[in-house]
Amino acid sequence: MLEQQCSLDLPVSDRFDWWCDLAAQEVVPTFVHSTHRSDFYAAVKLLRFGSASVTELEFDDMESRRTPRLIRHSDPERWMLTLVSRGSMWVEQSRSRAEPSLGDLVLYDTSRPFQSQILDRGVPCRTVLLQVPRKALPLPEQVLRSRVAQPVRSTSGAAALLCRFLEGALEHAKTLTPDECARLDAVVIGLMATLFAATSDAGDLIPPQTRQRVLLQQVKAFALGHLHDPRLSPTLIAEAHHISVRQLHRLFHQEGVSVGDFIRGQRLERCRADLADPRLINRTVANVGARWGFQDAAVFNRVFKAAYGIPPGEHRRRCSPTQPGL
Repeated sequence: MLEQQCSLDLPVSDRFDWWCDLAAQEVVPTFVHSTHRSDFYAAVKLLRFGSASVTELEFDDMESRRTPRLIRHSDPERWMLTLVSRGSMWVEQSRSRAEPSLGDLVLYDTSRPFQSQILDRGVPCRTVLLQVPRKALPLPEQVLRSRVAQPVRSTSGAAALLCRFLEGALEHAKTLTPDECARLDAVVIGLMATLFAATSDAGDLIPPQTRQRVLLQQVKAFALGHLHDPRLSPTLIAEAHHISVRQLHRLFHQEGVSVGDFIRGQRLERCRADLADPRLINRTVANVGARWGFQDAAVFNRVFKAAYGIPPGEHRRRCSPTQPGL
């Protein structure tokens, strides 16, 4: 379930104290200082999976310090992985200092002192924070501790997949059911473990089941990124991931769906959305189908009707009753 809060809903005089209390409760207790103390802005979106959670944070410039005293008083014993999506910041921990660029990831350890600062660039900073219990990650602590306060680029591999997962989870949070969130808990933990195992040459330490879950997410991400390509097939997907077609089918069998059904279902959902979009009204039905890999208009019409009970043209007319049929 998505939880949302914003400082603008409070009196100005209460906003900074509200933020400090919220950060201590939902993130980790720190000493906080800000030049915007008298008019502090912050907005929070929190999505809980199970043991892990992802939080979107927008806030004015501030400085945070987590001291040994605060750690002794309260330590949730979590790893915190931050994605910087707007603004700039720096963080210091364990004699390392990171100044992540936009799109970078940076790791914190709640059980050790750290200091961080969000820099004032005229607009609120935006970060996406993944929190995972220490015991949930199937990696030795020394592997992760060696990676704190070191930027991780998210332009490829497991880092890119993890970033897309976090942003996508927040985007679709309102439609996720409790059961879906519970299942996604293992996925996000597996992605994080894969990321740091890869950057630390510790891939053999990840349990086979976790590697399979992560591989499935990588395969799905690849398929979603190539839905427009009519050549997309199990063979193409398997070759791109250096696995056999048989292994690919086994991955999807665990989900209770075939590779072909997954691709067709995702293509149809995108066609359905495009046909309902008034901005795309000038595109023919056949063009919409071809855009998502259905090169044969008759096949597109047949599979769409089989999935939704009406032809694609009728779906468009029902969504845009004032528009002439195309």
